[in-house]
Amino acid sequence: MTKRRMLVGLLGANIQGSMSPSLFADAFAAAGIDGYYHLLDADRLPGRLPQLYEAIRTAGFIGANVTFPFKQEIIPLLDAVDPSAAQVGAVNTVMFASDGRSTGYNFDRAGWRNSFVESIGSGGAKDATVVQIGAGGAGRAVAFALMDLGVADLVLHDLDTARANALKSDLSRHYGPSRCRLAQDLERDIAAAAGVVNATQVGMRGFPGNPVPVAALKAAHWAADVIYTPLQTEFLKAAAATGARTLNGSGMCVHQAVAVFRQLTGVTPDPARLRRAFATAVAARDAAFPAAT
Repeated sequence: MTKRRMLVGLLGANIQGSMSPSLFADAFAAAGIDGYYHLLDADRLPGRLPQLYEAIRTAGFIGANVTFPFKQEIIPLLDAVDPSAAQVGAVNTVMFASDGRSTGYNFDRAGWRNSFVESIGSGGAKDATVVQIGAGGAGRAVAFALMDLGVADLVLHDLDTARANALKSDLSRHYGPSRCRLAQDLERDIAAAAGVVNATQVGMRGFPGNPVPVAALKAAHWAADVIYTPLQTEFLKAAAATGARTLNGSGMCVHQAVAVFRQLTGVTPDPARLRRAFATAVAARDAAFPAAT
């Protein structure tokens, strides 16, 4: 029997550290699919999102992941958007039908939520106050995931005030205005919260720094980051030093990969196997690029 053949990609910038090619290679092998996962890095290829998007459509890709900075920018290019992704206002996966029509999905929301429940526990968010830094594409998915988990008071901070206001407005429309507000004094808001999330790219390789006031962190907090390159950002290191529980972006990456692969191929990968593939790929990456650790 001839193997199914599939091309999948990732649209984004600064994506050479992505673990998705390794995860998909493992999932393709397990499923008996002749598949290839191609990085379309806007930092290395000519053109911007419209050109990259048209390239994968023309080349016959079955779909693609979408990451920073394109999760919102891609929406106007799509033929349809899944209701959950439309609610979030960000897309992390595009799938092409046999007739070429495209549909956008968001699996970051469930991916982050599942990772949080697995590592921190749903009780860490239920009826709690949480501070979230970052209201972009990843931040939108995390904010809706926190609402799914029953957060009582979500405090948003973004250097782009208009972006923070837009997310607050969308959350208020779906969940009422009492469960979400903008940070007034970030350090004080964090000190009074149960947990804090970094949903920005700050701390990622290529974007050094820590957007969280370290003085506000304490042992009673949980601290979560969407980043996995490196696994331990400056933010998570600072939080761990206080004794706080920490969560990096690896679980979100694995859980969303399971959902994306299932959507694109109809085959559900084994999450435990993908976690092992992730760990192996990270070890290889960190050996080759020690600065990423």
